[in-house]
Amino acid sequence: MQYSLTVTEVNRYIKEIISKDLILSNLWVKGEISNFKSHYSGHLYFTLKDEKSLLKCVMFKTQANELKFIPENGMGVIVRGYVSIFERDGQYQLYAEEMQPDGIGSLHIAFEQLKKRLHADGLFETSRKKKIPILPRSIGVVTSLTGAVIRDILNILERRFPNFELKIFPVQVQGETAAAQISRAIRRLNELNCVDVIILARGGGSLEELWPFNEEIVARSIYESAIPVISAVGHETDFTIADFVADLRAPTPSAAAELVLPDKAALKSKISNMDARLRNSLKGIVARNRHRYEKLRDSVAFRQPYNIIYQNRLKLDVLNRYMQKSLLAAKESADARFKMLAGKLDALSPLKILARGYGIVKSLDTGMIVKSVSDIHKGSGIEVGLSDGIIECKVESIRERRKIIL
Repeated sequence: MQYSLTVTEVNRYIKEIISKDLILSNLWVKGEISNFKSHYSGHLYFTLKDEKSLLKCVMFKTQANELKFIPENGMGVIVRGYVSIFERDGQYQLYAEEMQPDGIGSLHIAFEQLKKRLHADGLFETSRKKKIPILPRSIGVVTSLTGAVIRDILNILERRFPNFELKIFPVQVQGETAAAQISRAIRRLNELNCVDVIILARGGGSLEELWPFNEEIVARSIYESAIPVISAVGHETDFTIADFVADLRAPTPSAAAELVLPDKAALKSKISNMDARLRNSLKGIVARNRHRYEKLRDSVAFRQPYNIIYQNRLKLDVLNRYMQKSLLAAKESADARFKMLAGKLDALSPLKILARGYGIVKSLDTGMIVKSVSDIHKGSGIEVGLSDGIIECKVESIRERRKIIL
C-alpha cells in the first residue's frame, strides 16, 4: 500500500519549505488595502491587492501599536514581513511587521487622520476658545529648560514688562516620553491653578521632532484646560495639532511672549492718552452743563416762577366766561325752540278741537271711532268724548245728511 500523508502533515511540510525561502522570509510587498478589519484583540486583518491578484495579510497587536497612522481600505501601502502558511486553514498569508504609506509619509497621514477626527469631536471649535487675559498676573511656560526657547521668552518679557511673574514647568519636547510629560504639565498647572495663562513652546524642527505636539493626549489636555493655552511650537510655517486646539496660536515662541504681555511703555503711554482724553471730555461736559445751568438760571421760568401760573389762570378765566356765555346762549336757543314746538303741538291737539264744542263718537259694540252713520245702527250704544268728560248714549234714530248737488 502506498504511504499517505495527513492534511496537517502536508500543510506543515509546505510551511517548512516556505520558511526556508530567503525571499519569502523577509520581503516588501506593495499593494492596496482591502477588506480591512481591526479585531478587538488589537490584531489587524486585511488583504493586499493589485490589478491581478490578492494576498491575505495579518499584523499582530505588537506591531500594529507601532503604526503612526490607521490603515484604511483603498490606501496604497508598502508592507514588510514574511510569508507563511496557517496550518489549520491550509492558507498562506503575509505576516506584516512594518507598514508604510506608498507615496505619502506615515506621519503626514497620521496627522491628517487625527486632525479630521478631533475636528469632528469639536476640539477646534472657535466658540469654545477662551480669551487670553490682557495683563496676566502669572504666566506658565511648558517647555524644555535646555533650549534657546526659554531664554528668548524671558528676554522679550523682561524688555516688554519687567515686573512679571513666570512659572516654568520643564518637560521633554522631543522623543517618546515627551507627549505624556507635556500633557501631565498642562493638567498639573490646572490642578494648582497658579497661573493665568499657559504658553506651550518649542523651537522649530522636522515633523518627526515636533510629533509630540501632534499626539492626541496633548490635544485632549489642551482642550480640557480651564486655563487659556497659547501654542507656540516651531516656526511660522509649522502647524501642529496643538495649534488647532489651543485658544491662541503664536507663530513662534518669541511671538507668544509678545502676545501674552503688552509693552509696558506703550501701555503707559496709551493710559496717559486715555486719561488726558477722559479729563478733556469731563471738562467739556462740565462746561456745557455750566452754560446750560446759567441759561436756565437767567430764564423767565426761574426769575418769575409764578408767571406761567398767573398766565394760565387768566386763560382759564377767559375760557370759563366763554363757556358760560356759550351755555347760556344754547339754553336760550333750546327754550325758544321748545316753546315753538309746544305751540305747534298745542294747535294740533284734539283737546283744542273738543274745547270748541266738538266730540269724538265711539261705538260701544266695536270700540271703533264712528266716522259715518253706516258704522252704527238704531239701538246701538255710543260713547261721546268731550273736552271735559264722556257721555254714553243710545241711538234712537239715524238720519243721513242730504247731498247737495250743485
